[in-house]
Amino acid sequence: MTAETLPAYDMSLADHGFEPIEIKGLTYPLGEHVPGYGEIYPLAPDMGWTRMPVPGNLNHINIWLLDDRDEQGEGFAIADTGLFMPVVIEEWKKLLEGALRDRRMTRIFVTHFHPDHVGCAGWLANRCKVQLWMNRTEWLMARMLTADQRDEPPKEILDRRRFQGYSEQQVEDMRKRGFGGFARAVSQLPTGHRRLEDGQHVRIGGRVWEAMTGGGHTPEHTCLVDHHNGVIIAGDQILPRITSNVSIMDSEPDADPLGEWLDSIAKFRRKLPGDMLVLPAHGSPFRGVHVRLDKLAEGHHDRLDKLEEALREKPMRAVDTFALLFDRPIDESVFGLAAGESHAHLVHLVATGRAKVEKLDGVGWYSAA
Repeated sequence: MTAETLPAYDMSLADHGFEPIEIKGLTYPLGEHVPGYGEIYPLAPDMGWTRMPVPGNLNHINIWLLDDRDEQGEGFAIADTGLFMPVVIEEWKKLLEGALRDRRMTRIFVTHFHPDHVGCAGWLANRCKVQLWMNRTEWLMARMLTADQRDEPPKEILDRRRFQGYSEQQVEDMRKRGFGGFARAVSQLPTGHRRLEDGQHVRIGGRVWEAMTGGGHTPEHTCLVDHHNGVIIAGDQILPRITSNVSIMDSEPDADPLGEWLDSIAKFRRKLPGDMLVLPAHGSPFRGVHVRLDKLAEGHHDRLDKLEEALREKPMRAVDTFALLFDRPIDESVFGLAAGESHAHLVHLVATGRAKVEKLDGVGWYSAA
């Protein structure tokens, strides 16, 4: 029996007993309810939701558990894993020895290479003796970054920070911190993986999921879409209340990630029905995917317009544009993310013929075309 002939689950979550909340055009069917660490909340008979802690403003990452079966019998798969850090490992141990003690993990799905998503994948794969399923580009990025540890950042990376407008003190501080922080938050990955490609269909238990990739946040971020039941495991591709960081990456310094991100928003807007239940990596399950995608695109286009207007007044470096692009003060804890995202917006203006750049003494100065 195929997914198309199976009866669909009622993924409205209306029968869960919570009062839905409406915020900015989005509906949160579970209201303010979220699972605690170590708790698995059932979204459907074959689907659970738990969380792992993340330091800082993110606070948490959502982990999705999906009933599965393989040659050994019944079990469960997971989507995303959390950071590889002591507090998360302890929560995983409690979960595996508590709520999941009588169940067997079958495989691990990871949406993209960022540490809060892939961090515990290697540790869990080794402990539970299961295979990692991941987009090949994302897996290679994680493997590359965990292997690349040095006493100091490469000179070309420091030069790119100067290009963005970092002060010499900031560059020196970055040099002293060393290079390879990614590896400290990610466990050693398996030497092999099972590839997820855009458009690929994967059966997990009684459901069939389509892998749908998007670029910009990472090269090939992978969502899992259950069209039959109207639900998407969205990772960081579609978040309800925050916007995913879109930055110039050191691995592709000449790319246009914001252009890729806007193309991906259009792709998901075109392919997903408006009433689909979105399971994001951060925040709560929600409906209103078209509203959210439109808002994300509108926000970037508004910032691009503001930026172009400001560049008509005077040339600017990436670090000079923070007040135009962000609604919060930028301190050292988020300076790198802000500089990367500001740079991405400036690069997109150049790529679309709306701005030009001149390099003076190693610093990139942008002005309107």
